[in-house]
Amino acid sequence: MSVTEIIQPRRFPEPAAALKLIKPITWFPPMWAYLCGVVSSGTSPSGQWVLVILGVILAGPIVCGMSQAANDWCDRHVDAINEPNRPIPSGRIPGRWGLWIALAMSGLSLFVGWQLGPWGFGATVIGVLAAWAYSAEPVRMKRSGWWGPGLVGLSYETLPWFTGAAVLSAGAPRLEVVLVALLYGLGAHGIMTLNDFKALEGDREMGVNSLPVTLGPRRAAQVACLVMTLPQVTVALLLFAWGKPLHAAGVAAVLCLQFWAMTVMFKDPKAKAPWYNGTGVLLYISGMMIAAFALRGLG
Repeated sequence: MSVTEIIQPRRFPEPAAALKLIKPITWFPPMWAYLCGVVSSGTSPSGQWVLVILGVILAGPIVCGMSQAANDWCDRHVDAINEPNRPIPSGRIPGRWGLWIALAMSGLSLFVGWQLGPWGFGATVIGVLAAWAYSAEPVRMKRSGWWGPGLVGLSYETLPWFTGAAVLSAGAPRLEVVLVALLYGLGAHGIMTLNDFKALEGDREMGVNSLPVTLGPRRAAQVACLVMTLPQVTVALLLFAWGKPLHAAGVAAVLCLQFWAMTVMFKDPKAKAPWYNGTGVLLYISGMMIAAFALRGLG
């Protein structure tokens, strides 16, 4: 006597898998950058807390979550090689549900962005377009180890910083705010490069020319660290020139701690890149807030 078990394919996503699809762990950087923008604007948030809270939610769970869903849908073939247990290749997000979730969250992003006024809505449109341009064909900027991380860095740090400052001040941010936000977004290119280490094998097989693929782990790590360092040095020099020597020293101090973390990572770049993303990045974003308070004083 034999028993035949018939397993019906899943029709709906697992709730836990749907949450994993939008990767809550990735929400913090853009949320933090939006708060940096709020602080750097020089405008008191008193009476505007709804704009602050709504902007933080938009930057993190909604727009960043949408970008993660879109990326996982467009990367489902790569993930089947690198991480087959992820929600889409594992079947826990069945059929085209990954695409539908990404599209629905794109619409939600635009709706919430509209509530933040013209500056907030315009920034949201740019963020949604950037997310799809990074992941989706025929643009798929992530195929380039230079343009892809650059786009993500600007979207994760510069854009929400600019948005927070613009929404609170109800106008274009000051030139100093835009310049510092741009520098930290450019430096985040290095963070995104280190994040690419975890997909090295699959990227190589699927023709994604990340810097770890094209340069090798050690050279890619060196380039990433250089790209993170130069903008922070520039920010420290600018803050000193703008009459904020203590803030400049604070940015320099967290950069020195990053140098220590870099030496640890260089011992085994491929294995230590995830560790650096949990250690060095925390120091990086600490410098962002120090710079934001310096800019607030200038205002």
